[in-house]
Amino acid sequence: MSGGEATRRPPPDSGPDAPRADAGPSVSPPPLASGPGGPEALRPLLGTVLDALAAGVAERGGPLPAGGPEAVAARVADALGDVLPDTGDPDALRALVHTLAAGAADPADPLCAAHLHCPPLALATAADLAVSALNPSLDSWDQAPAASALEAAVARTLARTAGLADALVTTGGTESNQLALLLAREAHGGSVRLVCGAGAHHSLPRAAWLLGLPDPVVLPAPNGTLDPAALDQALTTLSGPLLVAATAGTTDAGLIDPLPQIAGLCDAHGVRLHVDAAYGGGLLFSDRHRDRLAGLEAAHTVTLDLHKLGWQPVAAGLLAVARPGELAVLHQHADYLNAADDSEAGLPDLLGRSLRTTRRADILKIAVTLRTLGRSGLGALVDRVCTRAGEFAELVREHPGFELYDRPVVSTVLFRPAEADDDAVAAVRRRLLYEGRAVLGRARLDGRLWLKATVLNPHTRPDDLAHLLKLAEGSTPG
Repeated sequence: MSGGEATRRPPPDSGPDAPRADAGPSVSPPPLASGPGGPEALRPLLGTVLDALAAGVAERGGPLPAGGPEAVAARVADALGDVLPDTGDPDALRALVHTLAAGAADPADPLCAAHLHCPPLALATAADLAVSALNPSLDSWDQAPAASALEAAVARTLARTAGLADALVTTGGTESNQLALLLAREAHGGSVRLVCGAGAHHSLPRAAWLLGLPDPVVLPAPNGTLDPAALDQALTTLSGPLLVAATAGTTDAGLIDPLPQIAGLCDAHGVRLHVDAAYGGGLLFSDRHRDRLAGLEAAHTVTLDLHKLGWQPVAAGLLAVARPGELAVLHQHADYLNAADDSEAGLPDLLGRSLRTTRRADILKIAVTLRTLGRSGLGALVDRVCTRAGEFAELVREHPGFELYDRPVVSTVLFRPAEADDDAVAAVRRRLLYEGRAVLGRARLDGRLWLKATVLNPHTRPDDLAHLLKLAEGSTPG
């Protein structure tokens, strides 16, 4: 029999969704997002979503909804009504997307600058729609043939950009840091002790607890970065297998630990090194700023996260590794996913690429972004936000009513009203939140509370920054 399409496809009424003689009255199921009719089924729905997004943004009128948690929850409850009604509501898509947009903290608004929460690129978001429609699952090749090949190639390229050999795709910095500790534990025969600075991300000690490791050794971080002298002393006195975790881009202030010195100490003491570059890793794309990550290539593992300085929709994390052979400890066998004879026949085995089973093809949006913008295009975005952060710091420094913590290392600026106590600083932030006028973060360094502006929006203009400072000034108790 020939292999033409007419011989491969069953007749229209013979598939699993075809009516059966005993099925009772025929009711057509809702259309699917993929398959031959998927694009046309999506087209009018996308129009509904886009219109609802626009209406919700217009209703919000600012970086976040006014009124605080109770007011937002009331509006959501009103729009949601009965969560599971007996009869469905055909207007639910429009109504709930509208409500979500009207009640969002919008990272695309220049006055929404609290967190490492980037506005995603339109092209990356469009690519992510394709993933949602096709719904590949990266736990076996037969569920994701093209996606698995794409992931392998793109992850390897990003790892090599950081000076390492390969990478796993993760949900973000927390999962990457957990995997780094797991690989270190297994490389040392089942136990390792974490050594990190006081500015390390909370997910690192949490991962040590989750993996049943000894309590971490937390070293001083004067000026917010790990002290090499304290690290040298700790590595000299501590016994047993150790993992040093350095940070390239702290959550509080965007600071970078002295990576070359730390890498040298780890090498001298024969200690494994992990670098959490979830924030600062984006500097790798920039010719102007990548030298700040010198020493990164000496790490055994590196956390990267492109839903920060990569402008991807959540999630877009990676863990880069210097020794791909260490990933063998993640391997699991499930006959329905990676039967031995299938692997021997050449079907890729994906269960050793993650601790998760079902996984989205988050790599597509990353691949589209890398190919569309190139390193220079992404580097230009990095340079823009770093420049804007420097300009905002200069505005703060010149303002007599504010105190600047320091010049930004990446794109985070810490500042506070001059002569204000911590309660007053906290009150400024909350007032702006409740009024829906600006979203600023908070950070505690040197024993004091600071307001935090994290510039991740490449469309932010100097006058936006001036307005943000004016809003903070106007909300400072008199």
